[in-house]
Amino acid sequence: MRTHITRRSLVGASLALAGTGALAACSGSDSGGGGHAGHGSPGGKSAAPDAKGARDPGRLKDFVSPGGPEVRAAEAKRAGGPERRVRLTATPATLELGGGLTVRSWAYGDRLPGREVRATAGDTLALTLANNLPESTSLHWHGLALRNDMDGVPGLTQRPIAAGAEFTYRFALSDPGTYWFHPHSGVQQDRGLYAPLIVEDPKEPLAYDKEWVIVLDDWVDGVDGSTPDAVLAELSEGMGMGMGEGEGTGGGGHEGHGGMAPMSARENPGDPKGPSRMMMGARSDLLGGDAGDVAYPHYLVNGRTPKDPEVFTARPGDRIRLRIVNAGGDTAFRVALGGHELTVTHTDGFPVRHARTDALLLGMGERYDVLVTAGDGVFPFTAVAEGKGASALAVLRTGGGSPPGARTRPRELSRRLLTADRLRADDSVALPRRTPDRTVGIELTGGMAAYDWAFDGTPWAGGAPRYEVRSGERVRLVFRNTTTMWHPLHLHGHTFALGDTPGGARKDTAVILPNGRLTADFDADNPGLWMIHCHNVYHAEAGMMTAFGYRRERGA
Repeated sequence: MRTHITRRSLVGASLALAGTGALAACSGSDSGGGGHAGHGSPGGKSAAPDAKGARDPGRLKDFVSPGGPEVRAAEAKRAGGPERRVRLTATPATLELGGGLTVRSWAYGDRLPGREVRATAGDTLALTLANNLPESTSLHWHGLALRNDMDGVPGLTQRPIAAGAEFTYRFALSDPGTYWFHPHSGVQQDRGLYAPLIVEDPKEPLAYDKEWVIVLDDWVDGVDGSTPDAVLAELSEGMGMGMGEGEGTGGGGHEGHGGMAPMSARENPGDPKGPSRMMMGARSDLLGGDAGDVAYPHYLVNGRTPKDPEVFTARPGDRIRLRIVNAGGDTAFRVALGGHELTVTHTDGFPVRHARTDALLLGMGERYDVLVTAGDGVFPFTAVAEGKGASALAVLRTGGGSPPGARTRPRELSRRLLTADRLRADDSVALPRRTPDRTVGIELTGGMAAYDWAFDGTPWAGGAPRYEVRSGERVRLVFRNTTTMWHPLHLHGHTFALGDTPGGARKDTAVILPNGRLTADFDADNPGLWMIHCHNVYHAEAGMMTAFGYRRERGA
């Protein structure tokens, strides 16, 4: 049996080695007004430096510090609006998920999802997180171009927020859109620790009557003794039995848009960590074969199971803006609203040329805004767990009628389906044409057999960034997926133009298929140290993370 060492412990060891390097700016005046107290001390086992020298703490001096003058100068250009103050508590909680299902988990307050935070572009958000959990935590603001020392990555941009401590995240909100926040600490995101962040446009160009924020999730915590940490420990042992990469997940049939796929059949009723949650036989042609690693017992829309779904009420003819967020840990969702056509207006917060479709696919971390004109009656909003033979449900009610059943599959799921590569950025946000100044090639490696997910064959273990950029550059990231699984790739602190052709949608998270290639162009206009990682929380924690840093200019 392999010893289970998490990425979190390795990052902690790197932080101990780095001393005051990357994190010097997380205290004192460089914190930009964000206060903190009682931070936990880093710890864990050390690891040998990799061939690229990524764990050499001495190299940190070559990069812009997370709270350095370059970061403060970039923030000064964004700041200036009124302050929006929020207080939030991360705490153990009993959550009622509907249909008689009650679980003990961790949450923001006593709600799932956590209470929506809403502000206006140009505002300064000042959110104080009180940590009442039994371990340290953090907050990452998914999709935002914000100051680097507020990005919420322990060991890279801040010290962890210790149990019993508080931290104030304070930063300017520059871009309107649909965002969300969650921890960047171990697999905490796969508990109840997530919430939407809506940044309104003071010059909103869309006209609509109502707004419906929809958060999708896959749920395991507290069910039959399961926890995300136990799931990670099981996955980290690998498939075993001499299987090669990708084996053990095939041959189970194709879920498509409504059929059943085999789930994990192995049960361990005597195991205090609950039954096996390793996914077996999840197939999706749309995702290139293997759909996921984790057999979740439940799938949720806004914290509710299909047996007792959320009901959104409107009037016939209302124009409704749906803001859809995939907060899942290991599940892509195919979504449709029965009886309605969807008009896609935004992805990952940024506007696109409007596109009509019947269904959408969302990888973990992705968001879409769509407009619908409500019909008269009762309609299912169904989110199929792609390839996993199950679904989540919410209900739109504008009139009389019986509610849809828990396993309702509207026909729109099997009609036109839109993926992000077919979208084009709105002219107002299209990345200007420019020859890249720097091209960075990154290979996705690893597999289920050893659960050794990584970039370029080297799991992330903290330390100095592996890649460097310089302010003002146009950077091209070229990802090549050599694994047999799909991965949703997330870039911190920036948005990129998707694809090899001009005018691709502006994204911060994008799906790359097995044996696929993904090109992402971005402008290096937000200095600091930034993560790139798979947004499958288990792949990331196993090591499919890396970081790039802005090179410190001479004389700085």
